[in-house]
Amino acid sequence: MTNNKILDNIIATTYRSLAQRKRQKPLNELKQEISQKSKPKDLEDCLRGEEIKLIAEIKRASPSKGALHPDLNIIKSAQSYAQGGAAAISVLTEPTFFLGSFADLGIVRKATNLPILCKDFILDTYQIYEARAYGADAILIIAAILQQQELKSLATLAHDLDMSALIEVHDETDIEKALDAEACLIGINNRNLADFSVNLETTLRLRPLIPEHATVVSESGIQSAADIARLKAAGINAILVGEALVTSPDPVAKIKQLLGLIPVRQGNFNGKS
Repeated sequence: MTNNKILDNIIATTYRSLAQRKRQKPLNELKQEISQKSKPKDLEDCLRGEEIKLIAEIKRASPSKGALHPDLNIIKSAQSYAQGGAAAISVLTEPTFFLGSFADLGIVRKATNLPILCKDFILDTYQIYEARAYGADAILIIAAILQQQELKSLATLAHDLDMSALIEVHDETDIEKALDAEACLIGINNRNLADFSVNLETTLRLRPLIPEHATVVSESGIQSAADIARLKAAGINAILVGEALVTSPDPVAKIKQLLGLIPVRQGNFNGKS
């Protein structure tokens, strides 16, 4: 466990939910469903290129902000993200604190051909099979909540299932764990796990510690095209944006604004992420 009460509560709740889901659907059933799925798309490959890429997130709520858009139209959001130019879509599947579900992931899978990242508190191999069965191409693994061997085992299973594993780091210790696990896709979360504050400088501080060959995603706190320009100059390949999109009346325009494809209309841009 960590030293953060909110995070510890999320982890404890995840373990309880996981035990129930295992009873409802045995692992063998998930494996059978996976055997009928097509090969996942390569998220890492989709995030490489000359221009910085954007992962757009389906996010109904958060522990720090509460409900953001509990009645979010998942299909419309996924289609808007694709239309706006997102390179991939992240779907929060944690049900209690983020109001997500694997049903949401399944809906997004049917609504778009973009790569899908399952974003959750992955603690057990069963969750990776779940994500794959519902159509995820990649999973997010949070280094801070796992022991080193757990991190390695989960990343290895994801790769065995032809999925990408985005290893999320928050500090220097997490980076050491990620590199020891031979991570080639690393997400730097600018949100402090202790107090949930956000600081873009976290990415700028940690990026030099990651080998140049790795694909690096900056998460949280990205507010403008100017921020993205700074991140690109620092060697960031992609950004992950959630709150700014689900609370926007026009997510298509929001994505294009962030990527610098259209100008920001003064007084009508809220860049929360």
